[in-house]
Amino acid sequence: MYFIDVQGTLIDDNNKQPIRGAVAFIDHLNASNIPYMVITNSTKYPSDEFLAYLNSAGLAIPKEHYLDPLMVLERSIAPSDKIAAYGAQSFLDVLVSMGYTLDYTQPNAVLIAIKENFSHDEYAQMIEFILNGTRLIGMHETSLYVKNDKRYPGVGAILKMLEFATSCPYTVVGKPSKAFFDEALLHIGQQHQGAAFEDITIISDDMSGDLLGAQALGMRGIFVLSGKYRCEAEILPQLSHHQQPHAVYANMQEVLENL
Repeated sequence: MYFIDVQGTLIDDNNKQPIRGAVAFIDHLNASNIPYMVITNSTKYPSDEFLAYLNSAGLAIPKEHYLDPLMVLERSIAPSDKIAAYGAQSFLDVLVSMGYTLDYTQPNAVLIAIKENFSHDEYAQMIEFILNGTRLIGMHETSLYVKNDKRYPGVGAILKMLEFATSCPYTVVGKPSKAFFDEALLHIGQQHQGAAFEDITIISDDMSGDLLGAQALGMRGIFVLSGKYRCEAEILPQLSHHQQPHAVYANMQEVLENL
């Protein structure tokens, strides 16, 4: 059974097309009736729209095998809550389409998604809200954000910075929160009754933002070098022995060849 990341794992961070072996791997799972969930932290587009894009790119992922943070957002923030949201304009547009109200005067929550060019004024506004008691919530906790071959601090890095600046904790909607993994396990349990985290192998290009949290829950981690990191030496030497992934492969083709 598998949990499979998307960006940097199934599709390339730059051109958003399938990485070598990605289409064949999904086809193999479908043909072999192997339980799996594609779990992405994508928030820039409505869930159905992003899944349709993945399908159009050749990744035959059924709707029941797909999960993203937007699909579970209401468990963290009710649509009636007023949100000071920060992220790409497309993310803000999605929130409005879901019925959320954006409020930058007296919000109930500060909600952060990815954006490569946050301004100092935006950070200052976030800090003021948080210090005045507003909840801090991240759509996910990715370590790095990759765009046009440049690596920016991910949402996880921004959350850590705000936590350090304000001494206020934060919560996370998507990966690697246990609540999100619990939801993914619930879905995979509909494919295979009695599934547990110990039965799951998770495949991702993000050690800090995906694999460490999953492995702490008992999952087997496979780290692929097709996304955020260019080689093992950029991240693995910094991890303790028990944090190391079970296997490291260049891409999904190598994962498929080593099943």
